[in-house]
Amino acid sequence: MELIADALLFDLDGTLVDSTPAVIRSWTAWAAERGITETQFAAIETHGRTSRSIVADLVPADQVDAADARIQQLELADLSGVTALPGAAELLTRLDPARWAVVTSGVRRLAAARLTAAGLPTPRVLVSADDVRRGKPDPEPYLAGAAALGIAPQRCVVVEDAPAGLTAARAAGMATVAVTGTHRPEELKADLVLPGLGQLSVTGSDRFVLTAA
Repeated sequence: MELIADALLFDLDGTLVDSTPAVIRSWTAWAAERGITETQFAAIETHGRTSRSIVADLVPADQVDAADARIQQLELADLSGVTALPGAAELLTRLDPARWAVVTSGVRRLAAARLTAAGLPTPRVLVSADDVRRGKPDPEPYLAGAAALGIAPQRCVVVEDAPAGLTAARAAGMATVAVTGTHRPEELKADLVLPGLGQLSVTGSDRFVLTAA
């Protein structure tokens, strides 16, 4: 499979950075404070969604603002062990900064902090939960990323690790590459499914050509 693109849009957590240990610690602490059981937490979809949408599934509506502010506080305070996933730094440093973006379900401060902790370059375009009304799986975040780069959606390829993000990308009319760090291959509906960014070949200057390495 060969994909052609004028721009690449990357998810962050699970795609460019491994933040899983920090995420687990933060949400475990948050759930304990709220008296939310492991069973209750496991009953909802979490990966690839905004913290606010997750919180809204678990607490009464009048507590969402405070509960979301608290999980953001916990996550910002815990960057221990946040690292770049294999192949991420090598790939991003080779790309024209005007032709790639990060599109994350996290808030902007957290995304910037995790990129810095992982030693990855700061993108010119970063679309976060702060920038959209509807998060993934809605297409709005990826459409916003394409618009900020000035590239038509159908000329973008999204690189994701989560079903919610892949659903958003498809709804935005974009081709997709999935990496399997957080989900099994059979859970990921994408044009190209790979074990990680180290197995993704990106060549070309005027246009990107993406294939399995």
